[in-house]
Amino acid sequence: MATNLETKLFAIADELRGNMDANEYKNYILGFIFYRYLSEKQETYLNGQLKVDGITFQEACENAKLKEKLAKVSIKRLGYFITPEHLFSSIIKKCKVDEPIRNDLREAFNEITNSSLGTASENDFNNLFDDVDLDSQKLGKKDKDKNKKISQVLLLLNDIDFELDKDESDILGDAYEYLMSQFASEAGKKGGEFYTPQEVSKILAKIVTLGKDKIKTVYDPACGSGSLLLRISKEAKVAKFYGQELNTTTYNMARMNMILHGVKYDEFDIRQGDTLEDEQHKDMFFDAVVANPPYSAKWSGKDSFLDDPRFSAYGKLAPKSKADYAFVQHMVYHLNESGTMAVVLPHGVLFRGAAELKIRRYLVEEKNYLDAVIGLPANLFYGTNIPTIVAVFKKCREDDQDILFIDASKEFEKVKNKNKLRTEDIEKIVNTYANREEIEKYSHKATLEEIAENDFNLNIPRYVDTFEEEEPIDLDEVVDELDRIDLEMEKVDAEIKKYCDELGIRAPISLR
Repeated sequence: MATNLETKLFAIADELRGNMDANEYKNYILGFIFYRYLSEKQETYLNGQLKVDGITFQEACENAKLKEKLAKVSIKRLGYFITPEHLFSSIIKKCKVDEPIRNDLREAFNEITNSSLGTASENDFNNLFDDVDLDSQKLGKKDKDKNKKISQVLLLLNDIDFELDKDESDILGDAYEYLMSQFASEAGKKGGEFYTPQEVSKILAKIVTLGKDKIKTVYDPACGSGSLLLRISKEAKVAKFYGQELNTTTYNMARMNMILHGVKYDEFDIRQGDTLEDEQHKDMFFDAVVANPPYSAKWSGKDSFLDDPRFSAYGKLAPKSKADYAFVQHMVYHLNESGTMAVVLPHGVLFRGAAELKIRRYLVEEKNYLDAVIGLPANLFYGTNIPTIVAVFKKCREDDQDILFIDASKEFEKVKNKNKLRTEDIEKIVNTYANREEIEKYSHKATLEEIAENDFNLNIPRYVDTFEEEEPIDLDEVVDELDRIDLEMEKVDAEIKKYCDELGIRAPISLR
């Protein structure tokens, strides 16, 4: 992204910094960007439809019947409708002359939501702007202060050319991704959970699309802001995106992110709720499944889940204190027979015992679904510095096919206080996986017999030997060095005793 654009985006953030932390002011900036996008997308589209008539959308709406017709066209095509007085461009005109705008913004947000009610796009636009609190005291104590603050932010946003009139422009989507990565970095543990770094997303996306240029369905059961799902579309053409997200604010971000990246309302199905406790895509199966679920999260683990088709075959549930394998079981269940699944997990899933061992053994020994284990560097993610792995699963593996282990934990660059995968690091991981290549101290193909000999402990060092032999030690040199140190110490001791004698004080016992 151009440095000039980053500078302008930072300027907008600076207007809201102060009383707010990153987790709060991101809601305003991302919400306002989305509002501008919807306004200009509609205006551009309807102006194009009216071009043959030689009038603009604003002019056409002066006729009540034509306005009603255009509303139907916009809702069918775009999923929503905004009247001319509530467009971003109309609000900006008021900002420039310092008129009150908060009520206009409220009405604009409500209009977007209400116009979709009872239509196919209702679920995608419902409550999208709930996190943009126009009455927050953090915007100012008085109404005029709040109005001024919001106007300043909107005017700065208006100064950025997102090139919305160009069909292939990615500036807006890139700006959104850039802002989310910055917010995740600033918010740290509190807010980093909604965003998977693009370098990690790229690995998962490349793996699940390997050898494919089209994918019918992709699914993320812990989709956060939707960036991981969208990354797949950079590797292959995706017909429809599916996802579920627990956090309401993040769920709103995911829907915004889809639309801002040009995904039509009928090309994605993002639901809100607890995926494990209240799955929203029952009995659906997907060609690619990806996720970066919360690490070792708690879940109810109720006995009733033993009758749930996602978990029943294993005979054991993931422990209540660690839902990692519950997410794996859920994802495996929803994976098509010919599909590929890639999930980011903490290292503990590779070696923890009890119920997790039984689940791990079932996946490897009984079903032969595990295809690869890839160790990533520590400190890649916002909010945690723990090292993680990518586990790859397939349901269509050969009976005797090996499991590929890759140790990519030492290949990265340090950027400020985080580690980052370079392009060459990503390519090496993906190419090694694609070719199932054995590279000394980097990758190894383990047979199922090897896995069994290790009691189904999948800890990467058991399969990839990264031990570096040190130079042989010359004992004669060590003895010579010790003799030299002894002589030096005798000289120092003699000096100390001499000074003590001159000062008429007792020397330390060791020197008497």
